[in-house]
Amino acid sequence: MLTIHRVRAVEGSSTPGAEADAVVVDGARIAAIGPYEELYAAYGDRARVREWPDAVLIPGRHEPDGASLLESAYHPDPREADSLGTEPLTGAALAALDMSETRWGASARRGLQRLLATGVTSLSGPFARPSVRTAVSRSGLRAQPVPLAPGAPADFAVFAEDGTCLVTVLGGRLVYRRRG
Repeated sequence: MLTIHRVRAVEGSSTPGAEADAVVVDGARIAAIGPYEELYAAYGDRARVREWPDAVLIPGRHEPDGASLLESAYHPDPREADSLGTEPLTGAALAALDMSETRWGASARRGLQRLLATGVTSLSGPFARPSVRTAVSRSGLRAQPVPLAPGAPADFAVFAEDGTCLVTVLGGRLVYRRRG
């Protein structure tokens, strides 16, 4: 399916030429980057349009400390908020928990959601814990950032003027969308 993402500006594109304010995604890949009017004329009759007014589309963030964030911290389940709070636990608070591989895997999935909410599209390992490694491999996040260019994987993020991430896209799929 074709999707046109219309924004105020596209930054970090390796496509030379005019200023871009739209990206066309065809399945899992970027089909085109350029001025919205031109892309809509070429693709609009067969594409859905997602508009992100006053937002900037970028290649996405790379998290170099992925292993540390996911294997050295416990990301509490919302059902544990009363007893553990909502922020990641480290140090003595982490050591006091009974951490099975299952619990590490669930923590990693919640940690990955936190990363996606900040526009992360790639992260570094290596990941020593099997359950964390599995969660990362299933997430769609890549080990290295990819360019924002036609033919490249459609991995990018859209940020509001205030710097908050509105949307994270991996392989053409919206994997995070800010509520409200």
